[in-house]
Amino acid sequence: MALKATIFKADVQIADMDRHYYQDHVLTIARHPSETDERMMVRLLAFIVHADEALVFGKGLSADDEPDIWQKDLTGAIRLWIEVGQPDEKRIMKACGRAEKVVIYSYSSNSSIWWNQVSNRVERARNLTVVNLDSAVSQALAKLAQRNMQLQCTIQDGQIWITANDETVQVDLRIIKGLAAPY
Repeated sequence: MALKATIFKADVQIADMDRHYYQDHVLTIARHPSETDERMMVRLLAFIVHADEALVFGKGLSADDEPDIWQKDLTGAIRLWIEVGQPDEKRIMKACGRAEKVVIYSYSSNSSIWWNQVSNRVERARNLTVVNLDSAVSQALAKLAQRNMQLQCTIQDGQIWITANDETVQVDLRIIKGLAAPY
């Protein structure tokens, strides 16, 4: 018998001073049985950084043809494709061919090894941005995970602060390929 996804609810208040985006989002996040709290919270961070009314969670781990998060325009064209983790170069190039912009959020301690292996093969992808999170930050985000979360997020001058239950995690995004800001 297949295991079912665990459902998480997140009330997220976003104050993004860099993009002048101030919005509350009520999110339902399905965590795949093989997904860790750390990966799920990095997905949530990616949503926060790119927050938009049209941004939605994809099937991610459950589907080969959908990203973790994406944004389509009214014609159905994919404007933004977001992956979390360390996808192989075939998946990266497929995403770059289908979407206007692709952003990968890598977060594990061996991210530099993964990037060294795929960077030469994806260098020609001009619409690709790769963000690396320090593993201590992703682990701190994982500690904020609860089935029902209330998060306050502030983004200013490229720095991100996420607060839940009197715990604050400061996130600094390190861009290893692409534009200075991932959004």
